[in-house]
Amino acid sequence: MNRILKAFVILFISSCQSDGSTSDSQTLTSQNLIDTSIEQTKELKLVWSDEFEGTSLNLDNWSFELGDGCPSLCGWGNNELQIYTDKNHRLEDGVLVISAKKDDQGYFTSSRIITKAKQEFQYGRIETRIKVPSGAGLWPAFWALGNDIDTNSWPDCGEIDIMEYVGRKPGEVFTSIHTRSSYGNTINTQTTPSPNIEDNFHVYAIEWNEYFIEFFLDENKVYTYFPQIKNKDTWPFNKPFFVILNLAIGGNFGGPVANNITFPKDYFIDYVRVYQY
Repeated sequence: MNRILKAFVILFISSCQSDGSTSDSQTLTSQNLIDTSIEQTKELKLVWSDEFEGTSLNLDNWSFELGDGCPSLCGWGNNELQIYTDKNHRLEDGVLVISAKKDDQGYFTSSRIITKAKQEFQYGRIETRIKVPSGAGLWPAFWALGNDIDTNSWPDCGEIDIMEYVGRKPGEVFTSIHTRSSYGNTINTQTTPSPNIEDNFHVYAIEWNEYFIEFFLDENKVYTYFPQIKNKDTWPFNKPFFVILNLAIGGNFGGPVANNITFPKDYFIDYVRVYQY
């Protein structure tokens, strides 16, 4: 796999608002930068992957997060409905399957796995090939958090949402950045129309360096985060991050669960791979 690594010299003609405060911008235009077009061809090399072969999840790579997020994060901070267990998954023909289930009492269960303290990465290409489940109220995601989250709580640790899908908005996928300067209403985000994306596997990725983070859907670049001013509020991305795979149900973003959904609903993950220069 070959990529072009670009180095930019930035000239900010107008990086301050009229009130003297700085603005957080991720749009590259001729008005706020000069691209020196310094390019070096480097080869991205695979440094870690999980292909989900075998019959059980590799616990050298992953840990389970369990429960409903209580006491401090009931509903995992988003009023989600599911309880996470270490039972709502299986490996099948080289694919990890995370299953959302509903029991006879109407309670939902699912799984959430993380690479924290086991596989963490700073810069490079992080990608997955996945097939999302359809149905209003389902919220599968592939994302990353700063590895200092225990001492530098969210949103200061930083969050990279490589892929989010919500079943109440079929045919769309979401990519977002959360920092101290951008959280809550999520101003640094992109919605990508993708008709029938639920029907097949697709590749979602970021390419991340010390300057910017680019987001890809099936090798098409869909979004770039490039803050004009980098500080702890806009750029907590100068440290290792760990990755997360989960299937949430309901919640602030997932929305109400449709009455006509038949459970279980499966989220398919073919692989997770990390490349670096």
